[in-house]
Amino acid sequence: EIILYSFGYLEARDCATKIVQCYKLCSEQLSSQDHYDYGMRAVMAVLRAAGNLKRRFPDEDEHVLMLRSIIDVNLCKFLSQDVPLFEGIISDLFPGVVLPKSDYTLMEKAMREACAEMNLQEDPYFFLKTTQLYEMIVVRHGLMLVGAPFSGKTMSYRVLARALSIMAERGEEGQVKCEYHCVNPKSITMGQLYGQNDPQTHEWQDGVLAKVYKGCASDPSPNRKWVMLDGPVDAIWIEN
Repeated sequence: EIILYSFGYLEARDCATKIVQCYKLCSEQLSSQDHYDYGMRAVMAVLRAAGNLKRRFPDEDEHVLMLRSIIDVNLCKFLSQDVPLFEGIISDLFPGVVLPKSDYTLMEKAMREACAEMNLQEDPYFFLKTTQLYEMIVVRHGLMLVGAPFSGKTMSYRVLARALSIMAERGEEGQVKCEYHCVNPKSITMGQLYGQNDPQTHEWQDGVLAKVYKGCASDPSPNRKWVMLDGPVDAIWIEN
């Protein structure tokens, strides 16, 4: 509630109650999945999204902004069988609130060009997931793309990166050029990935990931810089 007040929401108490109720109902009614998160991290992502929307549309109805931020942050991670349940929950929490369609015309045009460059077939569902990935990047520092093999995860972020770069070249929507650095965490040892003490010299050696991070941090350009760990998820490398 306090954070929403700080973003300029006048109906912060009502909106905060709806966020809490939404996550409470989701945890009770939706299926149990490892990547579902209804804790404080998820709440903060919704609040950040709500703040971004309030700055962009200061005169819009606050319940519309709150509904948009809840959908943007959560819908992309739900399995197909849970989506109707989630839509039922938000329709009960926000009765009569009609959501205006997001305008991603320029981004979709850029994505079509990126697909043509990469010799990829255009697909509405692929564009939907890529757009949802962009919405998630806006509100989170780090995220995971989870899906079956050959479901288009790698090409999704590559097409998005190229589309944002195309929009930056045209000066559309204030976008900036995007670059990504891809590392396969399963192809090397943990010491080579994160860094380790050399057993002979007892000197610290930076790992591949640390060197990539340093390179991104020392680059003075305003470009978006993504560090992609592209490989199977396991507890050994992801929790180190």
